[in-house]
Amino acid sequence: MKRFLISITATCTIFNLSCQAQSRGYLLALSKTDHTLSIVDPSSFEILGKVPVGADPHEVIASTDGKTAYVSIYGGGSFHELNVIDVVNKKALNTVDTRPLYGPHGLVFVNGKAWFSAEGSKAVGSYDPASGKLDWSMGTGQDRTHMIYVTADQKSIYTTNMGSGTVSILSNATIQPGPNAPAGARPREEWTQTIVPAAVGSEGFDVTPDGKELWTASSDGSITIVDLAAKKQAAKLDAKVNGANRLKFTTDGKLAFVSSLQTGELTILDVKSRKETKRIKLGRGAAGILMDPDGSRVFVACSADNYVAVIDLKTLEITRKLDVGGNPDGLAWAVKP
Repeated sequence: MKRFLISITATCTIFNLSCQAQSRGYLLALSKTDHTLSIVDPSSFEILGKVPVGADPHEVIASTDGKTAYVSIYGGGSFHELNVIDVVNKKALNTVDTRPLYGPHGLVFVNGKAWFSAEGSKAVGSYDPASGKLDWSMGTGQDRTHMIYVTADQKSIYTTNMGSGTVSILSNATIQPGPNAPAGARPREEWTQTIVPAAVGSEGFDVTPDGKELWTASSDGSITIVDLAAKKQAAKLDAKVNGANRLKFTTDGKLAFVSSLQTGELTILDVKSRKETKRIKLGRGAAGILMDPDGSRVFVACSADNYVAVIDLKTLEITRKLDVGGNPDGLAWAVKP
C-alpha cells in the first residue's frame, strides 16, 4: 500500500510539473508567406490557433500580462499598421494606424505601452492601448531605424540604424520648471540622442542582462559592442557571421546567438571571452531568435526553410523543427494569463 501511495504521489507530481510547464505561456510565431500569427503550446508544440495578420508581418511582441499581441506590418518601410491580437481567444482585434510614422518594424512592450521603430520615418514611437492613441515619438535622423529596446524605467531607448550603420541612444531627463516659469508650469521631459558608429547593415541587437553593453550584428560579419554608460563603442569583433540578421543573449548572459540569413548558420559566442564556441547549420537562412524565459531552449526562425528550429541550450543540438507556416520570422513569448 505504501509503495502504491508513493507511486501515485510521484505520478501526480510529474503530472503537475507537466501542467506547470504547459501553463508557462505561449510561443508566438509569424509567417510572412501565410500572413498569420501562430499561437503555440511550447511544451507539446501543438498549434492552438492561427490568426490572420496584415500583408507584410515582421515582428511580434506580447503585452506584459500575455493577453494581447502586437504585430508590425512593415511593407519595406511604407506600411503604417500595428495589428492587435487577442492571444487568449486567438482572434484579431483592432488595427492601429501608425501614421504619420511609416514602416513600423521593431517592437517591445514596456510599462503598458507598445514601443516601435518606424523605419520609413526615421523615428521611434509608442502606442498606448489605454487611450488607443500614439502618445509619443522622436526622430533619429538616421537611415532605416530598424530594431528597438526600451529600458524598464523608460529613461533610455536604443535603436539600430541599418542604412547609417549606427546605434542611437535616446536618453530622457526630467526638467523642473525654472524660477521664472509661469504658475502651474509642470516638469517636462527632455530627450537627447547620442549616435554611436557601428557598421552599415547593423540590424539585430540585444542588451546584456546587466544592462551594461549592447551588441549589434552587421551583415558584413562584424559585431559592434557599445558601452551604454559611456555611450560609445567599446569593441568591434570580426565574428565572420556574414549576412547576420539577429542577435540574442541567453537569459544568464553567458552566450550570444547570432543568426545569418545568408548562410543559414547559427553562431554561438562566449560573451566573456568574446570567442566563437559553436556553429549550427540550420538550413538556407536563419532569422528571428527567441530565448525560452526558463533558459532551457532557444527558438530560431529558419525563414528560407519554412520551419522554426528548437535548440536545447545544454546540448546545443536541434531537438525539433516546428512548422508554423511559410517564411517564419518574428517570434515572441506570451505569459499565460
